[in-house]
Amino acid sequence: QVQLVESGGGLVQAGGSLRLSCAASGRTFSGVYMGWFRQVPGKEREFVAAITWSGGNALYADSVKGRFTISKNNNKNTVYLQMNSLKPDDTAVYYCAADKSLHSVVNGPSSWGQGTQVTVSS
Repeated sequence: QVQLVESGGGLVQAGGSLRLSCAASGRTFSGVYMGWFRQVPGKEREFVAAITWSGGNALYADSVKGRFTISKNNNKNTVYLQMNSLKPDDTAVYYCAADKSLHSVVNGPSSWGQGTQVTVSS
């Protein structure tokens, strides 16, 4: 099991940027696939982005493609989500997730962080 702790959320104006971080602990970071999800009250948690354990490949939801970038630093056991050109619709609680395969991270990760609030004002 991987323990995940997010940070970096906050309030930003539309068009601005934020970078979320997720620190992982509990097992070796190598071989762990990481992802980000987000959730607004009354809606299901939705996939945002995922990255392979090597960091060589990434997947993005259509709604964030071209604006968000996921990356990871295996030396620091940390995954990042750089969010640019933020819109009010990006307002949500953002969750870090991890699992042993890219398919699992995207469709049903076994490890979750506690979430960090991102609020984009218009």
